[in-house]
Amino acid sequence: MALISLHGNPIHTVGELPIVGRPCPPFTLTRPDLTELTLVDLAGQRVILNIFPSLDTATCAKSVYTFNARAQESPNTVVVCISADLPFAQSRFAEAEGIEDVMLASTFRSPAFGQDFGVALVDGNLRGLMARAVVALDEHGRVVHTELVPELACEANYDWALDILHQHHQPCPEDAVLTSE
Repeated sequence: MALISLHGNPIHTVGELPIVGRPCPPFTLTRPDLTELTLVDLAGQRVILNIFPSLDTATCAKSVYTFNARAQESPNTVVVCISADLPFAQSRFAEAEGIEDVMLASTFRSPAFGQDFGVALVDGNLRGLMARAVVALDEHGRVVHTELVPELACEANYDWALDILHQHHQPCPEDAVLTSE
């Protein structure tokens, strides 16, 4: 269980982020067109998972804008912006805001995502949503960077996540295999 805050008020997550150096936990999310997005679908690409509570907050929306603007900086990299918002709301947001260079995905059918990634909020006014976090994966699905933002109202360190991906072009270790449950 991690301790973060919202406007200085303490709140807890259900667990800890995935461990750097280990394979990413498998996941299934829902895209705005209601199709599934899994870790296996992202195989062979570097991935940034931009996790946040809801597109209906200014800081969360800004994270999507920022990653959308910077997504092209890293070749063979996909940014997946993940929230509990319904896919219909994500689709409207993307269309209204011109979001084209990142993928949006919802946990509405997959509450286990927040548990598996340790980001589900267990207390406070936003309990049931997810903490603000970034998880970066190399081409082999191995976790190379994590950041749990200590103050939910603050932004993640975008440069840090993108810089880490620029540095990781290593051969796949034998134990880092993408799987699907």
